[in-house]
Amino acid sequence: MSLITPDAQGGILVRDAEAEVLGSAESTVRLFADASTTGGALSAQRVTLTAGADGASPHHHAGSAELFFVLGGRLQALAGDSVITADEGDFLLVPPGLPHAFAAEPGADADVLIVITPGVERFDYFRLLDRVRKGTADPQEVLDSQERFDNFFVESAAWRRARQGS
Repeated sequence: MSLITPDAQGGILVRDAEAEVLGSAESTVRLFADASTTGGALSAQRVTLTAGADGASPHHHAGSAELFFVLGGRLQALAGDSVITADEGDFLLVPPGLPHAFAAEPGADADVLIVITPGVERFDYFRLLDRVRKGTADPQEVLDSQERFDNFFVESAAWRRARQGS
């Protein structure tokens, strides 16, 4: 479990082997630090997607910015009405309120560090998504939790067109 209490004398270290991992062979989420761990500064996770796999559908955050740093592969991302490709080493910052989505570029894997700031308690959101994937939670629970997790789903014709071509 990735719960480490911050203290004024040192930093927060989450070792790779200690991080909680959720998902399937197609998509995994490695939970590093949630808002409660960082004193509300940020929430951080690593998402690994196999070639062309979907990450997150179009949504926005009312109160937080979200940054994506591509550790490896190619990430297809929606930012507003634009669909872009980010390569290894690229950085994308999405401000609060801007619709965004992400997936692995067709034909390529993607390995991405994602940071939300200020932090939101998001680990329970990822756990809920994992339960929905496994069939042990109703997808309606995700819709009902949008305000709690500052994750508001939106429609995007640009994203739909880009992903239909993949």
